[in-house]
Amino acid sequence: MGFPSKPLFYILHLPPIFLFLLLLFSTNPTQSAPDYTSLVYKGCSKEAFQDPTGLYSQALSALFGTLVQQSTKSKFFKTTTGTGQTTITGLFQCRGDLSIGDCYKCVSGLPVLTDKMCGKAIAARVQLFGCYILYEVAGFTQVSGMEMLFKTCGRSTAAGSGFEERRDTALSVLANGVASGHGFFTTSYQSMYVLGQCEGDIGDSDCGECAKSAVQRAQVECGNAISGQIYLHKCFISYSYYPNGVPRRSSSSYGNEGN
Repeated sequence: MGFPSKPLFYILHLPPIFLFLLLLFSTNPTQSAPDYTSLVYKGCSKEAFQDPTGLYSQALSALFGTLVQQSTKSKFFKTTTGTGQTTITGLFQCRGDLSIGDCYKCVSGLPVLTDKMCGKAIAARVQLFGCYILYEVAGFTQVSGMEMLFKTCGRSTAAGSGFEERRDTALSVLANGVASGHGFFTTSYQSMYVLGQCEGDIGDSDCGECAKSAVQRAQVECGNAISGQIYLHKCFISYSYYPNGVPRRSSSSYGNEGN
């Protein structure tokens, strides 16, 4: 994400993605669809910053304050605070189908939640159903935008009745739509509801490639599960199958099923 190439923190023994995956946490899926402030997962670096002067804490607090403030008028914002070794880059993003008001409500709780879950980690990401927040101290080793951070597949499965064909067609439409939709796309197709979003600072071409990679992961990882969510570093997708037709309800609850 644009950090200096010479790391200020040396991370030994483990590949960078393990820093996120080792402490991955997810809520247990429930029968009812969680709201947009429900926790999906957290990823915290194993390395904590040393802060005898409080400069890191001040920079992180300033970053969080800016991100929350910006969520009152935007669904994506990326910025940097601090100087030198205390430089911290962070961003938030809300799901494209949330209102600005709901975006703010989602983001405003993330600083406290991130501090509670990750403490003084030099990098952290906390993902809710409706939004996420991410920060990295200068020099943190980067992960690929295609790396899978988290997945969840529904407990129920579908067999026959053309389910696989419907799912694959819907996901193909999604992969193309999220690129042409400039980073966000949602639609329903023959009892399938699909949703996809890319990080707000990547181009349409990279977004499309990320979405296609996520679709392939969903097909392999979730098989015949009637719902699934795949979170890559730079994008995520979800799909849900409703045998009786996609229900009418608020958009913020779509794609959250764990059945």
